[in-house]
Amino acid sequence: MAARDSARENASMTMDKSLRRSGQLVRARNVLTRAERIKVLEVEERWSGGDSPLGLPKVRVQRSTTGKKKPKEEKEAAPGAAPKEETPKK
Repeated sequence: MAARDSARENASMTMDKSLRRSGQLVRARNVLTRAERIKVLEVEERWSGGDSPLGLPKVRVQRSTTGKKKPKEEKEAAPGAAPKEETPKK
């Protein structure tokens, strides 16, 4: 029995991927802490040091967007080649 108990003590459980945080990119949050909201309001000059930190106005969270990839511009056509016609978009 002593061998079983020591084996159980040394055994470790695996951690779910969603719970791992160190060394990975942090996801964007959609809620700011009070201190972060105050910093944003100070930058926007909507809050001064004497104002109450309670009842702060809403602050829009800036999200970074990757956007759509722009199509590569076509290289200039070879001399003598017929120009490529563009199809009209609907």
